[in-house]
Amino acid sequence: MKAAALVLALGGLLAGQAGAQTCRLALALALDVSSSVDAREYALQRDGIVYALGDPQVQEALFAGPEHVALAVFEWSGAAEQVLVLDWTRLRTPADLDRVRARLGGVARTHSELPTALGEALVYADFLFRSAPKDCLFHTLDVSGDGRSNEGADPGRVYALLGWDRITVNGLAVGGELEGVDAYYRDELIRGPGAFIEIADNYDDFAETMRRKLIRELGVQVLGRLDP
Repeated sequence: MKAAALVLALGGLLAGQAGAQTCRLALALALDVSSSVDAREYALQRDGIVYALGDPQVQEALFAGPEHVALAVFEWSGAAEQVLVLDWTRLRTPADLDRVRARLGGVARTHSELPTALGEALVYADFLFRSAPKDCLFHTLDVSGDGRSNEGADPGRVYALLGWDRITVNGLAVGGELEGVDAYYRDELIRGPGAFIEIADNYDDFAETMRRKLIRELGVQVLGRLDP
C-alpha cells in the first residue's frame, strides 16, 4: 500500500510539473507605426503596453493557473515593413514579465513615414505564429491601429488566402485620426470565436484600453481551460 501511495503521489507531482510547463496562450501584440502615428502617439502606445502589463489585474489574469502565456510583440506599417520587437517569450513568473516590460520600455521606433498595410501585417503574423512554442493551446493576435489599410492586400483577401482557423484576431481601434476605424476593425479585421475590439478615443486612452483588452483576452483563455 505504501508503495502504491508513493507511486500515486509521484505521478501527481509529475503531472503538476508537466502542467506548469504547458503554454495556454501564444499572444502576439501588433503595433501600428505608420505615418499616421506621430512620435508622441508612438510613446503613448509603447508605454501603454508597459503600463498594462504591470497592472495587478492583468498580472492576476496572466498568472492564473499552472499554464503560462508566451508573448511576442512586433511593429507594422508599410507592406514590407514589419519588425519583431520581442520574440516569443514564456512568461512563467513575475520576474519574466519584469524583464519583458523593461525591454519594451526601451524600444525605439522602427519606422514613421510609411503607409498602413494591415493585410501584410497579418501575413507577417501568420509566419510569426508558425514559430510560436508548440505547446501553446490557443493563439491570439492583438492588433492596435488608428486607420484603414491603404496599401497591399486587404485583411479579407489575406484571410481567404491563408485560411486562418487557428488564430483569433482581436483589435484595439484608436480614434482621433480617422473616423470609423472602430467599424473597420469590427467588420474587416477581427476573426475567430469570441473575437472582439476595444476602442480608445485617442492615444491618451491607449494604456487603459490595452489594460482592459489584456484582462479580457487572458481571462477568456483561463475560463476556456476550466470548462469541462
